[in-house]
Amino acid sequence: MAAQRDRTHYLYLAVIGAVLLGIAVGFLAPGVAVELKPLGTGFVNLIKMMISPIIFCTIVLGVGSVRKAAKVGAVGGLALGYFLVMSTVALAIGLVVGNVLEPGSGLHLTKEIAEVGSKQAEGASESTADFLLGIIPKTLVSAFTEGEVLQTLLVALLAGFALQAMGRAGEPVLRGIGHIQRLVFRILGMIMWAAPVGAFGAIAAVVGATGMDALKSLAVIMIGFYVTCALFVFVVLGTLLRLVAGVNILKLLKYLGREFLLILSTSSSESALPRLIAKMEHLGVSKPVVGITVPTGYSFNLDGTAIYLTMASLFVAEAMGNPLSLGEQVSLLVFMVIASKGAAGVTGAGLATLAGGLQSHRPELVDGVGLIVGIDRFMSEARALTNFAGNAVATVLVGTWTKEIDKARVSEVLAGRVPFDEKTLVDDHAAAEVPDQRADAVEAADEGDEKARAGV
Repeated sequence: MAAQRDRTHYLYLAVIGAVLLGIAVGFLAPGVAVELKPLGTGFVNLIKMMISPIIFCTIVLGVGSVRKAAKVGAVGGLALGYFLVMSTVALAIGLVVGNVLEPGSGLHLTKEIAEVGSKQAEGASESTADFLLGIIPKTLVSAFTEGEVLQTLLVALLAGFALQAMGRAGEPVLRGIGHIQRLVFRILGMIMWAAPVGAFGAIAAVVGATGMDALKSLAVIMIGFYVTCALFVFVVLGTLLRLVAGVNILKLLKYLGREFLLILSTSSSESALPRLIAKMEHLGVSKPVVGITVPTGYSFNLDGTAIYLTMASLFVAEAMGNPLSLGEQVSLLVFMVIASKGAAGVTGAGLATLAGGLQSHRPELVDGVGLIVGIDRFMSEARALTNFAGNAVATVLVGTWTKEIDKARVSEVLAGRVPFDEKTLVDDHAAAEVPDQRADAVEAADEGDEKARAGV
C-alpha cells in the first residue's frame, strides 16, 4: 500500500512540474504553445467522459439504499435550501466588492475585442421553459451519451427511487451497480496518470495565447476576484463550518489538497468531482448524503460562479460606459446564476453564461464580454476552486444537520491518522458495505438508535 501511495505522490509532483514547464513554453515559444491546446482539451474530455456514469452510480446507490424516501427528500431539500442561501450571499459579496473597485472604469473597447464578445454570446441565451424541458432526456440512455449533468441526475433519481420501492427485490441490482461504480473509479485512476500531459498542454496554450498584456491591463478585476473568493471561502464558509460542524476549514482544504491541484491545472472543478465523492465518504459522511449533496451541488451550488458573474457584469458595464443600476444588477445576476445550471464545473461555462445573460437583459453590453476573454481562463481557475470548496463544505454541513456524519472519523481523517486509499479511489470501509447494511443503518438512525451509526 505504501508503494502505491508513493507513486501517486510522484504523479502530483509531476503535475506541478508540468504546469511550470507549460508556463515557460508559453512565454518562450508562444506559437508552439498554442498548438499544444489539444493535450489539455483531451485530458479534460477524458475526465468529463467519466462524470455521467459516476454520478449515476453514486446517486442510485445513495437513494436506492435508503428505504425511506423521506430521508432523501430531507437531505435534498436541506441541500437545495442551503445552496440558495449561499449563492445569494456570494452574489451580495461580489456586488459590494465590484461596486467598490469599479474594475472596468477607464478601459476602452477595440473593434476586434467587440467582435470576440459577439461570438461568445452566439446561442448562449436560453429561456426558462427551454431550461426546464432540457432536464428531460430524449431517451433513458441519451442522458449518458450527451453528457448533460442534470439529465443524468434525473435518470439516476428515478432509478434510485424505483429500486427503493422494489425493496429486497432491488438489492441484486444495487450490488451490481456497486461493482460498476468500483470499475468506473478504477478507470478514472488510470486516466489520472495522463494529468501531467493534460496540465502541460492546457497551461502552455493559455500563456502562449495571452501573454502578459491582458494580465497587466486587467489586474484590478483579477486580483479583486481572487481576494473576494478567498474572503468567501475562509471567512464565510470557514466560520459556518466551524460553528455548525466544529471543523477547521484549513484542515478540510489540506485534506482535499490534491483535488485543488488537479482543478488548478485543468481549470475545471468537474475533473475532481469523482474524487470529492470518494473523499467525502472516506471522511465519514454517509453515502446517501454524499450521493445527493455532491452531484446536486455541482449543478446548483455555484458560489464561485456567482461571484464571477457579479464582478464580470459590473466590469463590462463600466468598461462600456453604461453602468448597471442596483435593480438591474440584482435581476441580471439572479437570472445568470439560474441559467448556469449543470455546466458550472466546465471550463468556459461562466463566460458563456455571462454573454447569454447580458444578451437577454442588456444586449448593448454583449460586446464588452470580449474584454475578459483573455483572462477568463485564469479567473476560471479561482471560480472552479471556490465552487469545489463550497461543495465540500456543504457536504459536511448537510451531513451534520441530518446527523449522517461520523464526527470521530472526521477528526481521525483530518488529523492524518486514517489515510485515503489512492489505489482505487474507493475507501475500504465504504466499499465493504452492502446495500442491506446501509439501509439498516439508515433505518436505525431514523428510529433514534445513535449507536448504529459508528458512534455518532
